[in-house]
Amino acid sequence: MQLAVVAKEKSKMAAKGRTAKFYASNPEAYKKKLAYDKKRNAKPDRKEYRAELARERRARGIMGKGGKDVSHAAGGGFKLEDPKKNRARNGHGNNGRLAPGKGSKKSKR
Repeated sequence: MQLAVVAKEKSKMAAKGRTAKFYASNPEAYKKKLAYDKKRNAKPDRKEYRAELARERRARGIMGKGGKDVSHAAGGGFKLEDPKKNRARNGHGNNGRLAPGKGSKKSKR
């Protein structure tokens, strides 16, 4: 009976994607990625970008609750979007794209 519960819990977890599998089997490449991420995320423009999204999450009352991402939309607003879809789209080098559609208007602070 306990085995069935463990199997059920495992089925809820997503399988590792191609990138996660690569970094799991290449620890040196993973260390290099972490160093790059640390340097990039320390830049003032990236801090402001994250702060803007965090303000919107707080305004919507979803901060710290998991769930969908608040992403920047093409119309200048925000859009709730599946994290996998949002992060995959924005992870392709220099051709970062906004979420399609207008999105909602930015909340007033």
